[in-house]
Amino acid sequence: MTDLDQRIISALREHAAGEIDTHRLLGASRALGRRRRRHHRVAAGTALALVGVLGFAGVATTDVGGLTGRLPWAAATPTVAAPVPPRADGVPGAAQRPDLVGTDTQVLHLGVDTRRARYLSWAVYGANQVESIRLSVGGGPPVLVEVSRSAQEVDELLLDGRPIEQAVVPVTFDGVVRQFRNGAGGLVKAWQPVPGLYARASMLGDTDRGMLAKAVNALRWGEARRCDAPLRLSALPAGARVVSCSVDAHAFPGGLNVELTLYREPSATMWVRLQYGAQIAADRDESNRTVGGRPAYLYPGGTTLELLGISRAHLTADFGWPMPGIDPSKDHPGFTEADATSVLAGAQVAKDLTDPETWE
Repeated sequence: MTDLDQRIISALREHAAGEIDTHRLLGASRALGRRRRRHHRVAAGTALALVGVLGFAGVATTDVGGLTGRLPWAAATPTVAAPVPPRADGVPGAAQRPDLVGTDTQVLHLGVDTRRARYLSWAVYGANQVESIRLSVGGGPPVLVEVSRSAQEVDELLLDGRPIEQAVVPVTFDGVVRQFRNGAGGLVKAWQPVPGLYARASMLGDTDRGMLAKAVNALRWGEARRCDAPLRLSALPAGARVVSCSVDAHAFPGGLNVELTLYREPSATMWVRLQYGAQIAADRDESNRTVGGRPAYLYPGGTTLELLGISRAHLTADFGWPMPGIDPSKDHPGFTEADATSVLAGAQVAKDLTDPETWE
């Protein structure tokens, strides 16, 4: 699985209103993405189809029939303060070492001034060496900031991570705020915070340039933070490495999602997910496996293993190949149930997912 695929799946989970079949949607997304594989991250789903194609303009923004307010990703941001990713002690920030950005999937080389803005989510995508933070100012619309040492990795003309048109329009890293119209509309700014580093900030459904400026000004380039705060993996299968990390806290304290992606050459991929929700039903009362002496459940498909006993949360390892019709044992040798068992046995989950003080 490519880093593009991982980012598609993360975006789908983060912005879906409920459960979705990410495997099926990924297949559809890939068909579109083949034409723009190098420079285009695709976000698929019914909501995007309703938004339609967004066009480039220098001035006004238009909302089609008030659709913006009904989209899941345009929902009002909760007022409860979100968690802050813990500091990565001893690691320099992007301002001091821009060459380190994107090199460690468990470290963000920038942060946010929480007196000015709130963290909504953060992620590191190792294959593309991109770091991202989604933040909001004063309960305003989310702003997505993406940073990379490669201009090519952040020069896509996207609004908050979503494609605005089929053709790629190069971004000029001149610090100018550009406005878009049609559909949800939005703003984009691309610039170089320090030499050798490229950044872009984008927001949907609003034309308040002042809000975008406040979000950008709230960034802190001289600090480093850990990405995998509520979930850490102490045991990886031989030859495997963590290639992406994402933490979605936009619904905190009612919800929290963490995803770590493991990869081993040539094509083995495993997604370890921690999904907390205040509305999640009581723990499953059945188990058909054990993980480190604890009850676990292997789902009927045979490619997802869950470690049971975590209050209001699911901790799963998905080691199945996401493309229908492909037999991973024959076409793409991948991870096994034994691999998933060892990973979950070594997983460390924060004591209280609603209390970031326990994440250290």
